[in-house]
Amino acid sequence: MEIKRYENNGRMSSAVVHNNTIYLSGQVHAEGDVKEQTIGVLSKIENLLEKYNSDKNHILSATIYLKSMNDFADMNSVWDNWVEDGHEPARACVEAKMARECLLVEISIVAATKY
Repeated sequence: MEIKRYENNGRMSSAVVHNNTIYLSGQVHAEGDVKEQTIGVLSKIENLLEKYNSDKNHILSATIYLKSMNDFADMNSVWDNWVEDGHEPARACVEAKMARECLLVEISIVAATKY
């Protein structure tokens, strides 16, 4: 089976597709509080999934990294409004040291393609 890598820069790819599965790199949005950053991240995820023949209802797994677990409820308030009933993915959420001080949330996704 062929592995397709998209938007690669020598260090990483934004998306990798293999066996009708899409693997997205961690997405971040550097502006605003955790709610605003989560909205920005989820928008990026939707755009990437659409670009590579999927959508949020085909997400299999999400890994969420928070700078502080104190932001868990605020992040979830955005996440819970974004995920549609009956399409909840498997999910993990951990506190992590972020790559840049301004980052409060990062989300990586594994999704099935639409066909």
